[in-house]
Amino acid sequence: MQGFTESLVLGAGGLNIGDMIIQLVFFLILLALLGKFAWGPLMNMMKEREDYVANEINTAEKSREEAQRMQREASEELKKTRQDAQKIIEDARKTAGQQERDIIESARAESERMKESARQEIEQEKEKAVQVLKDQVASMSVMIASKVIEKELSEKDQEKLIHQYIDEAGEER
Repeated sequence: MQGFTESLVLGAGGLNIGDMIIQLVFFLILLALLGKFAWGPLMNMMKEREDYVANEINTAEKSREEAQRMQREASEELKKTRQDAQKIIEDARKTAGQQERDIIESARAESERMKESARQEIEQEKEKAVQVLKDQVASMSVMIASKVIEKELSEKDQEKLIHQYIDEAGEER
């Protein structure tokens, strides 16, 4: 048996193959126990951590995409609002221009109506004045005729009397 033990020992350094095999067996048992009791939970923790990080990355990516989408929507809404405001301003300008033209046209029409009314009033007043003048001339003619009849005047006296009455009629006006 001594030969067997000598064959298991290598060199003077004292490496013993039997000890090595026992240590290898213990190492394999330890590795199996670690694999069963420590490696599984450790791997589960690593897997959970990996899933958590991946989930956080996905959530961050979704949040970034949502923020970009919302920014695009806000930009589009702002652009639409600016276009609507520009359209409202343009419509207001057009409306103001049309109202200006309508007001000017209305003022011209009113001015023409007032001119025509004034012309008609002037014409009526003129007709009244002519009628009054005719009435006065007729009245004077009757008075002259009655005076002429009362006094038989010469032609010179008649002309003088007519001029006198015409002058009096002119002063009454």
